[in-house]
Amino acid sequence: MSYQVTLKASGKQFEVSADETLLEAALRQNIQLPYGCKNGACASCKGKVLEGKVSHGQHSASALPPAEEAAGSALFCCCHPQSDLLIEAREIQGGGDIPVRKVPCRVASLSMPSTDVAILKLQLPATDRFQYLAGQYIEFLLKDGQRRAYSIATAPVNEGPLELHIRHLPGGLFTDFVFGAATPALKEKDILRFEGPLGSFFLREDSQKPIIFVAAGTGFAPIKSIIEQMQAKKIARPIHLYWGGRRPSDLYLHELCQVWAKDIPQFIYTPVISDGLPEDAWTGRTGFVHASVMQDHPNMSAFQVYACGAPVMVNAARQDFSSKCHLPEEEFFADSFTSAADLASA
Repeated sequence: MSYQVTLKASGKQFEVSADETLLEAALRQNIQLPYGCKNGACASCKGKVLEGKVSHGQHSASALPPAEEAAGSALFCCCHPQSDLLIEAREIQGGGDIPVRKVPCRVASLSMPSTDVAILKLQLPATDRFQYLAGQYIEFLLKDGQRRAYSIATAPVNEGPLELHIRHLPGGLFTDFVFGAATPALKEKDILRFEGPLGSFFLREDSQKPIIFVAAGTGFAPIKSIIEQMQAKKIARPIHLYWGGRRPSDLYLHELCQVWAKDIPQFIYTPVISDGLPEDAWTGRTGFVHASVMQDHPNMSAFQVYACGAPVMVNAARQDFSSKCHLPEEEFFADSFTSAADLASA
């Protein structure tokens, strides 16, 4: 059985089978709705059900609190239709023409800029031209049908391997493999397969608004891709990059950001450390990274914000920037990095 879904703003309609989510059906029919994690943790796909009923699968209460769900809000990545629907959702322009593909690749190199972060570079077949938008991600296709998602850290204009930034989560199926904590361990020249590109986290080039980038940990990866793409395309917009970590070592490409601050006009870089130790001798900003943004920009009404990192940071930034700093909701773009632990707590 299938149901018809109508988008209020555009009047577009699409069919949804009872066994698929609204997001899956929309993307299958080339209707681009915003999304990030696809598992109910990041709230990037949140919208409103104006008419009809849906049922939700597993999701995080922080992404969709019960009171919001009762008021008609829905996470389109994990809800199924129970009737025909009229929904309120933002449509994304600019990413729908790039096909999602399954691609083989070879490990070109594996380096460790810090004890718990790996930079993995993937070489694609010589005849393959993999298209994506700066900020999007890929999903590795693992055994038993499991997948693991990682953002691409290189800009599409760059020739050469795709670069991923991977944080070690002890016990993680893929990260133990990458960091040599599992047997066999990942090594150069190994063959992997991934599917992509995925996600709606990419620069909206039709805007001239100044940009605030907010990264936590390896959430820096897709932001690096976007900044390098802006450099290559000579997109000149004021940029303020905030990168947060627990300790200075979490800012594993700190020197690169300092170079950007010197070389890119109207670029400001603010590193923020939340749990530094005396031996770190840190003299810069401290606390939560999104709080530092609010201190510097109490009025964000004229900005666009791109935030990437753990769901707790992204969700706090989304709520506080809108409610306290006047950021228009439609100018907040996010990608949440979810782990198995995030899903277990959903």
